[in-house]
Amino acid sequence: MIPIEPVSLSFGAALLLGLSFGAGPCNIACLPYLGPVFTTSDNGIRGAWRTLLPFSLGRISGYTMLAGAAGWAGLWVEDLIAGPWVRWILGGATILVALSILWRRDSGGCKSACPTATPVIIENRLALESRPIGRSSLPGSLYLMGFGMALNPCAPLTTIILAAATSASLLAGASLGIGFALGAVALPSLIFAFGVAHFGHQIRFHLAHHRTALENTSVGLLVMIGSATAFGWITP
Repeated sequence: MIPIEPVSLSFGAALLLGLSFGAGPCNIACLPYLGPVFTTSDNGIRGAWRTLLPFSLGRISGYTMLAGAAGWAGLWVEDLIAGPWVRWILGGATILVALSILWRRDSGGCKSACPTATPVIIENRLALESRPIGRSSLPGSLYLMGFGMALNPCAPLTTIILAAATSASLLAGASLGIGFALGAVALPSLIFAFGVAHFGHQIRFHLAHHRTALENTSVGLLVMIGSATAFGWITP
């Protein structure tokens, strides 16, 4: 067996590694999961944090837990996250988000397709209405989705786990995980808050007459992506 060379990283190096990861592959990986959620939200840029905060906290928790566990228990953590249970968490959480969108829409009173509503009333309500679906889409499911996203192995995360294991310290490993997590969520959060959230809001505004169909399509996409992730057909 080829011996594994020890890796040493500082908090700043872990932060920079997270930033480089978040600047590219992370945005692509997160888009299929968060994109449909923003398409069902009325809040636009100002309310994007209601979706991004629980999702980002889930990712930060996942990275911190993995690196801390690696510092405490060693490299067995790397083998642990290679198991199928990781994709079950992410896939299941994605389906839960889809179901929560349907539940909040159905419990939110009159739909946008009410027979007595005129186009002007619909558009005004889109601008002023603050319904539960646009506020959070069940923060717990979004948190679990972010947590599952963090558990998926990638080259930068493997480096963090190896460095954490080399430190042989739970606290040192957790600090590396936090540094990597903060870097990994920083740029994607800005892109989704100012780009994807605005784009999703514009889609809902211009397709106000097809709002229910748009929401159903987004829910269907989330269910498909969640199922494909759980069965291992796609890898984030």
